[in-house]
Amino acid sequence: MYTLFYYPGNASLLPHMMLREIGAPFELSLVDRANSQQTGPDYLRLNPTGKIPVLLDDGTAIYETAAIALYLADRHPEAGLAPAAATPARGQFYKWMVLITNSLQTQYRSIFYPHEFVSDPAGEESMKAATVARLSRSFAQIGAHLDGNRWLLGDSFSAADLYLFMMVRWGRNLAAPPRAIPSIARHAAAVAERATVREALAFEGLTPPYI
Repeated sequence: MYTLFYYPGNASLLPHMMLREIGAPFELSLVDRANSQQTGPDYLRLNPTGKIPVLLDDGTAIYETAAIALYLADRHPEAGLAPAAATPARGQFYKWMVLITNSLQTQYRSIFYPHEFVSDPAGEESMKAATVARLSRSFAQIGAHLDGNRWLLGDSFSAADLYLFMMVRWGRNLAAPPRAIPSIARHAAAVAERATVREALAFEGLTPPYI
């Protein structure tokens, strides 16, 4: 059985949603961020970066959000969260997963934790403004793709759509949130309608408006 170390609304939301889509047995272990449990010795033995999430599978710890997602998709091909291996569609899936982790998730970290990216606190606001601009450009590009597609892979739902939903949710409080792009708002609403997604959001105590 899988164990997912999570915190509500954190990057662990993606594997949490995926596990519910897959339907395999799993348990959730809350990481108490309020008391810095993620930097304690027990958690650091699982993930020396001190970040959430971690997935335990038969005693083996896997960390990094995208890595966990790709691992789960490979372990459970029957769930249909990724196209068949060694196909052009699989290449497109990889493209979106890597783009989201590099162009969206990484950008958010510098917005939420700006002190990690500057040596002088006086530069935090300038750095955040530049990051938000880059993030907005990336969402605009994704929105243009979704103008003609139901999902990121066209007619096929995948883990990449769950990943994008989480990224849209993280940006809900930006001055120009991703939901301001109609195609992205439509896509996120469609993901949020999935029963498995609602179950994950409810378990984590996340309430509307989700994006």
